[in-house]
Amino acid sequence: MSEAPASASRVEEQAEILRRLEEDIIFGRLAPGSRLVEDSLMARYGATRHFIRQALVQLERTGVVRREKNIGATVSSYSAQEVRQIYEVREMLTRQAVLMIALPAPAELITRLKAIQADYAQHAEAGDLRGIHETNDAFHITLFGACGNPYLVRSLQDYMGLTLPMRAKNLADRDGLRLSLRQHDIMIELLQGTDSWALAQINIDHMQSSKADYLARTAAIAGRAPLGLVG
Repeated sequence: MSEAPASASRVEEQAEILRRLEEDIIFGRLAPGSRLVEDSLMARYGATRHFIRQALVQLERTGVVRREKNIGATVSSYSAQEVRQIYEVREMLTRQAVLMIALPAPAELITRLKAIQADYAQHAEAGDLRGIHETNDAFHITLFGACGNPYLVRSLQDYMGLTLPMRAKNLADRDGLRLSLRQHDIMIELLQGTDSWALAQINIDHMQSSKADYLARTAAIAGRAPLGLVG
């Protein structure tokens, strides 16, 4: 009788370690390219080696962590070329999905998006980074789901995960968060109209500040440009 609660407790503990490690990576507490040494992570999170290894495996699957021979696990980092290529694919997938949404969108979809947006705003006001991240992704996945093609949505989710280390920093930035909230509102407004191309474009524009920010940080680290040149 005691095994089931103990097993559930271990699952919850594993999930908590995964959440904390993911947050530290995507919100920049562990910088791109940083080595993820198991002993250091065990001390940081008060976790067993088994739990740390499991968390690293999960994050490797989403692209947040990389494993290389003779180096071990590191926080994923991307060159400027890789960033541009990844965003090219994400932008193509996004535009296609949004153009497939029949406008005006159903009232049920608008109601769901407004509810998610209200939660998003609450988390933003509270400075709850985990809540901000989760409701932001929920908003976009719900919107993309209206395209009616689950395989396209799944591909978009994969690329949302791949770009998470690039875009999450902007969700922790007050100005970036205000822009994100405003653009979500515009998307909801456009969903109630008939201009599919305008809706697709605001979704593409929505990605640009995080891409530009990551490219600026990449350039600064490489010593090619001061960090403040790209907004």
